[in-house]
Amino acid sequence: MASLLPKKFPTPIAKPLGPFFAAGLVILYGINSASNAMANSAEYKNDPRNPNRQAAKH
Repeated sequence: MASLLPKKFPTPIAKPLGPFFAAGLVILYGINSASNAMANSAEYKNDPRNPNRQAAKH
């Protein structure tokens, strides 16, 4: 009986794609840093959607 899966070839996947994975991590780190900096800036400091907003004192 013939197999439904094609023949497997020893093709490297992770080694050639390594630089792209590394670049993706750098981009995600930069986006996270920029998001945190924007959330803590004066413009968005009192926005009710900001998770870092300080509770207003009564």
